[in-house]
Amino acid sequence: MRIGRTDSYEQPTGEGAGSGGDEEFADDRVISYLFRLVQARRRQARPSAPTPDWARPHEKPQPTGVRLITSGEYGRVWSKLESRAGRKNVATQLLSRGSRLRPVFKEDIVSGLVPNTNGTTVVEEDANIYCAQFSADSSFYYTGTQDFKISVYDMTASPTQPEKPDMPPQPRRHRWRQRSYIVPPVQSTLKTIKTIRGAQGQWTMTDTHLSPDNERVIYSSLCPVVYMATTHDSSETQIPINFSGRRTRVPAFDYDDELFRVYSCRFSADGNEIVAGGSSLICVYDLLANKRTVRIHAHNDDINSCCWADTASGNVLVSASDDTTLKVWDRRSLGSSQKPSGVLVGHTEGITYVSAKGDGRYVISNGKDQALRLWDLRKMRTNDEWESVSRQDYRDDQFDYRHLPAQRYAAHPKDCSVMTYRGHSVLQTLIRCHFSPAETTGSQYVYSGSYDGRIHIWSLDGRVVQVLDRARTLPLRVDPSAPEPEPMTSDRESVCVRDVSWHPREPVLLSAAFESSRGGSSVARHEWKGLTKTKGALEDCVERQRLEAAETPRRLPGQFVDDDGDDGWL
Repeated sequence: MRIGRTDSYEQPTGEGAGSGGDEEFADDRVISYLFRLVQARRRQARPSAPTPDWARPHEKPQPTGVRLITSGEYGRVWSKLESRAGRKNVATQLLSRGSRLRPVFKEDIVSGLVPNTNGTTVVEEDANIYCAQFSADSSFYYTGTQDFKISVYDMTASPTQPEKPDMPPQPRRHRWRQRSYIVPPVQSTLKTIKTIRGAQGQWTMTDTHLSPDNERVIYSSLCPVVYMATTHDSSETQIPINFSGRRTRVPAFDYDDELFRVYSCRFSADGNEIVAGGSSLICVYDLLANKRTVRIHAHNDDINSCCWADTASGNVLVSASDDTTLKVWDRRSLGSSQKPSGVLVGHTEGITYVSAKGDGRYVISNGKDQALRLWDLRKMRTNDEWESVSRQDYRDDQFDYRHLPAQRYAAHPKDCSVMTYRGHSVLQTLIRCHFSPAETTGSQYVYSGSYDGRIHIWSLDGRVVQVLDRARTLPLRVDPSAPEPEPMTSDRESVCVRDVSWHPREPVLLSAAFESSRGGSSVARHEWKGLTKTKGALEDCVERQRLEAAETPRRLPGQFVDDDGDDGWL
């Protein structure tokens, strides 16, 4: 992850942000203007080539994706078949579920309800939000920001008027100069459970992750130390976990460039281990034994993301790197050799993020080649196959992550990905991607943020089923659950959606986006609205039953109507 080129999106702005007034910001404004001017001239000097056919999003279902949907590995098949055939009626299912003998599965009702609103702002931050996710039980939502702060919000409480938390303004370091700036408190309609002030690291808080019991959170910040804090209680204690070669947990920031920088960190399934990926290395730390147990020189470039392949065993690791590959590591075989069990080949540029479905089989990855790819670990290349072609570099020599790269190849010649999804822009920052929740959708959708400010949701069959535009997000003081108003336009310069999280139990998305015009970030809530706009809406069914009851003559108990239309009695 080349920080100087990948994460240069944000600029600190705002009144009162510095201690020296407007004069101290004069140089910053000039530098910001010159930076944007250089970007514009580079775009003019290198006109974009026409988009090839293979780089466009699929408009029709792809046979491979259809087989995935109907394979039974992505939730209940009957509900998906009914929905694809146009026979699924959510209103009728809701209305008749009380009279059914068999229970109605939640997935049968909710699986087709994809969030379809451009969203309403619920949180405004002065610093850029790099990580933002729901907890596994959907009880809270947490964000990690560039000023080394984790905010935990209560998702069970009702929205309130925007209010500032009871905390003094905090100093923030400029990334070009060693001057302190004042960060104003967060404005939010969500109830804040806890605010964790992280240890000062390098550049930004690169990653955060919750333990399986949702009681602990870890974060990394481009140094060999990962910190662990609690999420619910008022304790401010943070435990440093050192992944470098030193034997002590005491953090040290005077390290040189050769030491380990952590870009990604993840708890294991039992919460007793942490995997961390960074400067070509992937490491595992045993919290119970209080020592690093695995250290692998995994890639020839930075590891931007890593994860566990399943949510049960914790034996299989996946690492994603700027060298365009994902590598699969089985800890049970690392004692004899530190070679990967397999390599996932297909991307032609660096990989920004990898996310696992949790079943030990499927993972997805976002690449700087503007492609999101779905992988089956059972179809990966062997390490020998990869080494035979590893010297052939298919990356663009003129690649610049700040602009759309020339798309020369659809995929690597040894591509082993199952599906490819396109339409979004993976630029400027390490944009993330995820599977939709298994409980409500069977993980039949994949979704990602985008540099152009849009959120893309794909069906597994390859089609884009929904695009949400953060440039049309409503302001902070609008009720997210209110009826959807008329579409609005925005004159903001640009918005970059870095991370998106789908509510585990409801058709709701929360997206975190950089806002260049305001110089900070915001979180928006995107809901599914439109039951009354669909054929056979619930309100229409209720109204029809009311009219039918009014037209039917009222009879006394025991009274009936014979074939001739005459009243009778039992």
